[in-house]
Amino acid sequence: MEKKVLVVDDERPIVEILKINLQKEGYSVFEAYDGEEAVNKALTVQPDLILLDVMLPKLDGFSVCKKIREKSSVPILMLTAREEELDKVLGLELGADDYITKPFSIRELMARVKANMRRSETAAEENQKKAEEELRIGAFVLDFNRYELYKNGELIDLTIREFDLIKFLASRPGKVFSRQNLLERVWDYEYYGDVRTVDVTVRRLREKVEDDPSEPKVIMTKRGVGYYFQV
Repeated sequence: MEKKVLVVDDERPIVEILKINLQKEGYSVFEAYDGEEAVNKALTVQPDLILLDVMLPKLDGFSVCKKIREKSSVPILMLTAREEELDKVLGLELGADDYITKPFSIRELMARVKANMRRSETAAEENQKKAEEELRIGAFVLDFNRYELYKNGELIDLTIREFDLIKFLASRPGKVFSRQNLLERVWDYEYYGDVRTVDVTVRRLREKVEDDPSEPKVIMTKRGVGYYFQV
């Protein structure tokens, strides 16, 4: 799938030059010529990167950057004819990822575009990897690699089986599982037939994770059916 770039500049010749060169690199290019149009297109087109000029009609580039950052984490590379360090710092503080000062070489600009695209892709991959390595639900964080459970930031000491059980239930909040089903899915038939094993583990788990184990709010019982995790 082609990566999308939104080019925002009120000077049409500059937009055309950038468009031609970006398309040569295989990018799909969208255009905006004022700040209001830029904000609207950023939210509707959902580009993979935005080239944003500072000097724009209706809304300046700084205001555009701020508004986009309220809704999106898309990489923003600001284009500025200004040399003042304060302007560059302001852009970065408002959420811009990079800036380049006019006049610039097309080769340098393309290098910056590619670098920011790669950085964004790497960040997305890391976030996905992190999501696969941990689960955040309610007051709890489960670290799958370390077999650690945190409640409100405090580590709770669990056995491996206790962790496996809360991981299984918390990954499927609201879904009720019978004791036999939990033996098959969590214990892997190790204690097949002895459903009391589940009850004992649930009781131990409640003593560690519930504020009041006698009135559980997290590991819940569905009478006559089994157990489930409540958010």
